[in-house]
Amino acid sequence: MIKRIQPRTLKGFRDYLPEMMMLRESIINTAKRVYQAYGYGPIDTPALEYAEILLGKGGDESDKQLYRFDDQGGRDVAMRFDLTVPLARFVAQHAGELGMPFKCYHVGPVWRGENTQRGRYREFIQCDFDTIGTESLTVDVETGLVIADLMEALGFSHFTIRLNNRRVLTGLLERLDLIDHSVPVLRSLDKISKIGPDAVQDELVNSVGVTAEQAKEIGRLTDMGTTISEIVAAMPALVGESEVGLRGVAEIHAVVEGILANRPVEGSLVVDVSTARGLDYYTGSVFETYLDDFPSIGSVCSGGRYDDLASVYTKQRLPGVGASLGVDRLLVAMEEQEQTEPNRTPAEVLVAMFDGERWGDYLHLATELRRDGMRVEVFPEARKLGAQLRYADRRGHRLVVIIGENEREIGVAQLKDMQSGLSREVLRAEIVAEVRSILRKDQ
Repeated sequence: MIKRIQPRTLKGFRDYLPEMMMLRESIINTAKRVYQAYGYGPIDTPALEYAEILLGKGGDESDKQLYRFDDQGGRDVAMRFDLTVPLARFVAQHAGELGMPFKCYHVGPVWRGENTQRGRYREFIQCDFDTIGTESLTVDVETGLVIADLMEALGFSHFTIRLNNRRVLTGLLERLDLIDHSVPVLRSLDKISKIGPDAVQDELVNSVGVTAEQAKEIGRLTDMGTTISEIVAAMPALVGESEVGLRGVAEIHAVVEGILANRPVEGSLVVDVSTARGLDYYTGSVFETYLDDFPSIGSVCSGGRYDDLASVYTKQRLPGVGASLGVDRLLVAMEEQEQTEPNRTPAEVLVAMFDGERWGDYLHLATELRRDGMRVEVFPEARKLGAQLRYADRRGHRLVVIIGENEREIGVAQLKDMQSGLSREVLRAEIVAEVRSILRKDQ
């Protein structure tokens, strides 16, 4: 007697059916094309790291969310919670082979034992791009340009890139004599988009321990003007005489100028001095990107500059800057925007089968089409034509090639267009050229 096990997924995890997996792969492939256009090359790192590699790099909250355990060898290991910390370890370990500056992209799953939310699971894909080994603001500017190109390449025309600089926030905290409270203050600020500025001020007073007057000054971050020029002009007063803060102001000004000089994204670029990013390792520019039509799903592409992250692994100075595309959050937006592909197969063409004893002929035809660069599936057994057409419709095939006994005798084939429902008769020798012509018109 077989004991049946209920098929179910763990809370916070999900399965991907073919149509969603195809869309996810499309997002990733689009991102790779954009990254490669800027000279970023691929890398990969293990899912597991020694726990000491990951602990303390993102902050207390990230440490609490780690999937951590002893492996069979008794080693203290953990699953990566992002791709940036493993990148810092990777670059420190291989710096001599890589050469600096080093540009790379990295696509892979990460794991966080956090409460699930819309568009965020405990296992999710990150799609990062980074430049290591330079403090030049050129790469900060380039990061903003890549994000803008990414959003448009993915089909989103209404998005907002929120830019800030951690040094501005540090300068404000220095002026308010709160530098010792910087970590909890920045974590509270990171919640502004979720709980609002009033709730953040309450949390600063009641949980972080700042005074009401200090919380009010921090609250000014959300009311500094409506245009980039107004906000940048108001920043010096925010940081006072803090050298770190004034450096941050100058860097924001330079990054804004660099982005706008190379790309007309002024309506999509916003300087938001309240943008903090929750992870502790950021030191300079920070970016968060929101889809204007889907604000509730949060930032879909975030990152910034992290000049000191690799210092715990090496004496060599390895400053870095980059960002991460939130693939799973984008999937939520695309589902709601009905950008999801109805297809359940990547094959554009289905070759129908009528005579099971002639299966070799059908495979040979499919091989001809594939050699011409087409994606082709052969129906694996002889069935009625109606059943095979329903299969093609459900799977999302563009064309069905039909060669029954009558067609074979006179040397022709029927091409069934699944979009229009119309069929056309073509000579057997012209099938490849006809199918190619139809598919090219779709592109």
